[in-house]
This record gives sequence, structure tokens and C-alpha cells, in this order.
Amino acid sequence: MAEPDAEQAAREQELTDRVAASFAGADDERLTTVLQSLTRHLHAFLREVRLTEDEWNQGIGFLTAAGHITDDKRQEFILLSDVLGASMQTIAINNAAYENATEATVFGPFFVDDAPRIENGGDIAGGATGQPCWVEGTVTDTSGKPVPGARIEVWEADEDGFYDVQYGDDRTSGRAHLFTDDDGGYRFWGVTPTPYPIPHDGPVGALLAASGRSPMRAAHLHFMVTAPGLRTLVTHIFVRGDELLASDSVFGVKDSLVMDFEEQPAGTPAPGGRTVEGTWARTRFDVVLAPAD
Repeated sequence: MAEPDAEQAAREQELTDRVAASFAGADDERLTTVLQSLTRHLHAFLREVRLTEDEWNQGIGFLTAAGHITDDKRQEFILLSDVLGASMQTIAINNAAYENATEATVFGPFFVDDAPRIENGGDIAGGATGQPCWVEGTVTDTSGKPVPGARIEVWEADEDGFYDVQYGDDRTSGRAHLFTDDDGGYRFWGVTPTPYPIPHDGPVGALLAASGRSPMRAAHLHFMVTAPGLRTLVTHIFVRGDELLASDSVFGVKDSLVMDFEEQPAGTPAPGGRTVEGTWARTRFDVVLAPAD
């Protein structure tokens, strides 16, 4: 790739400077900072790879296709952000490590507001298929003080790798919210997480295929934990031993979030007196919340 001569380089730099300067009059100083930095970095990328006009048109077509496939149940731009690592980088910037607080990871495209409430010990499955799994733990602050009344949102895919919203029949399954008890404890039944592909029948899937990358996500269970005066935590827990831990398609795995899911033999007494036919699993996830910023 030939480097531009000095005259061409100066012409390109002059355009970058002119575009950046055009944003200097914004009333919002932060907007000016973001747009000017975006301009400089975007122009630097275009100049570094010497983007062709055909490639520019392909990029516009890709973004247009991502817009067309996006609806109220599928967000292709979140998928794009995820597979480029932009989601995890933003999370890293905004969730700096704080003492022993639980680490955050990607939000993902399948959270739904107003998930049903269950009581402690209830079942989030709602008909989702899969091996029953007992999940329990506590929510504390970084000093170890229990956090009663913390709201815990949980959601997951079924054993076939689909979230309820992907079925298109208005079912609600594999998701719920509950609150910690007076001792900061929580517990519920779900299904044992299994690996699944992110939606890959659209432009993001085509991008992964073209670059030789797999769309598969490591098996996981989503959590969002909120409590007054404490930082909201969005995270997952992952299954120890999953062969996809090192190649999660959205770079969401962190060692501290990998948990033991212990399979229980058929006939093992289950918590809460539940009768389980066949095997079931159990795991523990203790959440530590950082103080609010």
C-alpha cells in the first residue's frame, strides 16, 4: 500500500482539521469533545487503510442492513458493538475495579423490562427447557455488610440456545426478578446454562463468517443487581469447564465470573422440597457491590 506524498498527506490533514473545527460551536462542550475526537480517529483509520470507494460503499451497505434487521426484539448494533469488543471496552472504562467488587460484563441484546417477580426459592424457568439448576448466594457491599432488598434481574437462554423473545409467540420464560432477604441472601431455580450462537443470520453474522470467527457464546446466566447507594452491576456467571470460555464471541468472560455448576445425581434431595426427575445442578454466586460513583 503506497504511502501518500507530502502534498497529498497535507490535503488529507487539512480536511480532517476542517471537519473537526466545524463542531467547535456546539453548545455542549462534551459533544464537541466527542465529535472532534471521533472525526480525528475516523479520518486516521480511513487514511491508514487507504479505504477504497468500493469498500466505503460496502460499509454503508453493511450499516444499512444492520438498521433494517433491527427491531424492538433484535438489536443488530448491540451485536456489532459486542463482537468488536466495543461493549466490553465501554464496560471496562465505566466499571473500574474497586476493591473486591464483582466484575461487570456485557449487557447483551435480550434483556426485557418488567420480567415477572418471583419469591426467593422460586423458579425463573417458566417453561424454558433444560436441566434444573439451583442458584443461590448473597449480596453484600465491599465491607461485607449484607444488602437486604437488592433487586436481582436474571435472564437466560433455554437448552436449545434461545431466549424467550426469539420465539415470537409472546412467551415469558427464563427470566424474572427477585429481592434479597433481610440477610442479603437470594436463591432461585433456573436451568443449567448451555452454549449458544449469537444471532448470526444478519450482517454481523456475515462479518464473523468472513473473518473466520465463531458466533458461539460461552454458557452463561445474566444478572443485573441494583440497590440504593451502590453501583448497579450488570454481569454473567459462566460454567467452569466450558470449552468456549477462551473464545466467547463477545469477549465477555472474566475468570472471576467462572463458577462451578455441580451436577447432582438423580434422586438427590432438592432445595425447597422440590421433586426433580433426573439430574439437576447447583451453583453459588456471591455478589459484591461497589459504592455508587
